[in-house]
Order: sequence, then C-alpha cells, then structure tokens
Amino acid sequence: MPHHQEHHAHQEPPLVLSIQSHVAYGHVGNDAAMLPLQLLGIEPVAVHTVQFSNHTGYGEFKGQVFTPAHVQDVLDGLRARSVLERCTAVLSGYLGDAGVGEAILAAVQEVRVNHPKAHYLCDPVMGDVGRGVFVRPGIPDFLRKRALSLASIITPNHYEFELLCGGQPLESVQAAIAAARTMLGQMHDRKSALIVITSLRTSDLPADQLATLAVTADQAWLVQTPYIDLHPLPNGMGDVFAAVLLGHLLQGKPIADAVSRSVSSLYALVSRTQPGQRDLPLVACSEQINAPAQIFAAEPVAG
Repeated sequence: MPHHQEHHAHQEPPLVLSIQSHVAYGHVGNDAAMLPLQLLGIEPVAVHTVQFSNHTGYGEFKGQVFTPAHVQDVLDGLRARSVLERCTAVLSGYLGDAGVGEAILAAVQEVRVNHPKAHYLCDPVMGDVGRGVFVRPGIPDFLRKRALSLASIITPNHYEFELLCGGQPLESVQAAIAAARTMLGQMHDRKSALIVITSLRTSDLPADQLATLAVTADQAWLVQTPYIDLHPLPNGMGDVFAAVLLGHLLQGKPIADAVSRSVSSLYALVSRTQPGQRDLPLVACSEQINAPAQIFAAEPVAG
C-alpha cells in the first residue's frame, strides 16, 4: 500500500524579513531574533549584514562585514523565489553602514506593495548611557531622516530616543509621551505607529525600577520592573526585546499585552543571566519567551 501523507489544514506561519548582523557564537542581531520569532510561531527570513565569530562583548573577533551589494544579492535571490512578496514584516537593528540601511528601506517598500499594512520594526541602535554613540557617523542622521518615515514601530532606549529627538534631555514621563507623539507624526502611518522607549529613567520614576514606555497616537502605557544590577550587562538585550515584541504583535496581541509580555520575557532572561555572562540564556531558558515566569503589567498613563 502506498503511504499517503495526511494533510492537516494548518496556518502558514507569517514570514518576517530580518536584516541584521550574524555571529557564530553568542546572541546578538539575527542570532538574538531568530529563536524568539520561531518560538512565537513566526518564520524568520534572516539576511546577514556581517558574519563575525562573536560579538564585541568577548573582545577580539574575526570575520567580515558584507557589502550592500552582497545583501542586495541575497535579497535578489529571495525575490526570484517570491519569498520577499510573502513577507508580512521587516525587522532591522544595528546598521554597520547607511548603504545596507538603504537596501533595508527598499525591501520594506517592496514588502508593502503586497502587504500595505506590513510592520517595519526599526530598532534605532545608536548608543547608550555611559558608552555614548557607538555607530558610524551618518547612521543617526540616516535613522532620523530616512528610516523613521518608513518605520511603523521603533524601540529606542532612553538615550537613543533623546538622540532621535535632537538631543534635549527628557525630564519626565509626560515629556517623553509628548516627544513621542510628535515623532509618531514622522512615522509610516501615524494612526497605527508605535514607539516603545526602553530603559527609561526620568526623575519622576523610582530609581530602583526600570521603566518601558509605549506610546501610540492616542494611548500610552508604562511597564516597570525591578532594576537588575548586572555588570557587565549581557549583549543583545534590545535585539531580543525587539524580536519578541514583533512576534507578539504579528500574533495579533493588543499593544499593551505585547509590550507587557516582551518586557516580562526580557526581565526573566536578564534575571537568569549569571554574573559575567556576555549573553542572555536564550536556549537554556527558552520557555521564558512564550511564558515568562512573572508578568509585569502595562499600566495606562494619561498624556
């Protein structure tokens, strides 16, 4: 008897084009995004902008930065297989150079031909408190002037958000909400755009808490977790956060729920990181992606 494969009706997982760096060892860039997306039932289409042995948290590294032409070449191959037109979202993070950034923006526009509501989550990686700006000159300008207008979701940290706003310090949660509302007007679709500011530390927030502020055109939410004093902090925290957030939103979760779960997953992973470890325990604690041990609520804030 010939063996007949049973056909079960199943939903094809959404495809997400993720254009980020790749390290053989460690969890940053695509290697921070792929597993969370897969665990959330999303199929990542990962295009690597670099291939390095490890991230800089370990010191020396080997490997190479791919040229914008190489990235375009890989995108051309996906285009020829009709993969690009099936993608329903795009994810990007750290940009080595603006040339690769332009290739990402072209891909976003192409994806939106078939899926006008396709999300582009742009994590505007530029720097952090203490470390300052650690990207090439030209990247902050590229993010401000080019990427913002195509992004539907951005996930800057407090420092990066101030840079995007032109550098003035944010004194309060209300000031952050007001600045975010102004910025939403520059984004892809003001009505559905979302700004999530991580590691928010303003004087009106408790110093022993770490806050995440999510802002849309007509709502705002604050999620607060205890501050974890880890030195050094593991690399890739923002990369994992962005991927988990996008995964939840693509699953159709309401914004408040998606933000609450993403912050909770990140807190769970950071709190399970051993002192001195340079990476989040993504594989060892993968259950924390779908079901974080402790849920921190997204509380509505008037603004």
